Amino acid sequence: MARMLRIGLVIDDGLDKPDGVQQIVLTLGRRLAALGHEVHYLTSTTARTDLPHLHVLGRTVAVRFNGNRLRSPLPARRADVRRLLAEVPFDVLHVTMPYSPLLAGRVVSAAPPRTAVVGQFVIYPQDRPTRWGIRALGLLERRRLRRFDAISALSEAARESVREGFGRDDVPVMGGPVELSGGTAPEAPARDAAAADESDRPVRIVFLGRLVERKGPRELLAAVAAMPATRPWTLTLAGRGPLLEDLRERARAAGIADRVDFPGFVAEEDKAALLAGADVVVLPSTGGESFGMSVVEALADAGGVVLAGDNPGYRTPMAGLEDQLVDPRDTAAFARTLARWVDDPAARAAARAPQRAAAQRFEAGEITATTLAWYEAAIAARRAGARAPR
Repeated sequence: MARMLRIGLVIDDGLDKPDGVQQIVLTLGRRLAALGHEVHYLTSTTARTDLPHLHVLGRTVAVRFNGNRLRSPLPARRADVRRLLAEVPFDVLHVTMPYSPLLAGRVVSAAPPRTAVVGQFVIYPQDRPTRWGIRALGLLERRRLRRFDAISALSEAARESVREGFGRDDVPVMGGPVELSGGTAPEAPARDAAAADESDRPVRIVFLGRLVERKGPRELLAAVAAMPATRPWTLTLAGRGPLLEDLRERARAAGIADRVDFPGFVAEEDKAALLAGADVVVLPSTGGESFGMSVVEALADAGGVVLAGDNPGYRTPMAGLEDQLVDPRDTAAFARTLARWVDDPAARAAARAPQRAAAQRFEAGEITATTLAWYEAAIAARRAGARAPR
């Protein structure tokens, strides 16, 4: 490393919940700190005590946005923001976007002239109110947005936010950093395809995620019930959520309850083993995804093929694997696709290598190196009195 940077990761939400955006911030922070950089977290209400350089600048209230239940910050005290920026000479502030004018916006406004400010859009505007909200924010924040030295997007889907807020689509797509297990090695051990073909054991289909509508567990259950496969199979719906009892009842009504398992919450350290034991991993989200960290993890660790919902957020990690995208709402087509993979162990085995190569594009070290180069360009442009390329 040429030099140590003081980096402020700015997020309007807290860092207690293990949601996708929080995981991106935390993973990037850990990787940057491991390289010797001084990483600060500028957040709203966060109770955890294990994060060094944590600065809680405000409280939050619960709101619904973009199909999710989120927390929106109450106004940060300007005196607290100015004091922090005076005490810590940040080289770069990395703002998660779209942001609230009440917290991150106040940090941006108070940033000293020598500090580079970069922003990364991390959501996909899935519905009309969200698009309107982002467009309104772009108009409201037009002057403050000029303070940004560089803008990027988490995915091609997230670039839609940039189009809505800025009217432009020429920003780079950076991707999110994902900690991958050893299963990404090119010669990672796996079950022999011939042995799998000769075995009488059922083909194991696995879903891993929240049991909520937009993650598609209902659509998966319907497709499995209609699947014209010739081989025996089982389905594991791993995760927690409000649809649990509804899914149990649907499995009973379809006459497949004896082949469907609900193991509940899966700890982070147990995810890789669950995925490695799967013949078919299915993540049939119907929309609202901006990237798909769970897809990247599945691509890296799955013992067989990974099928993902054909939504804008999942197309970035699934680039090059488009024949493994499915329309969850087309039950008949979904069922036929499932049956094809269930009945073809050789094809499942052949899918592993390209999947692991696709996952490697988002390996945390790779994304961190790309992000650091992005920071350096923004800092150099800021110090030179010019704007960094957008």
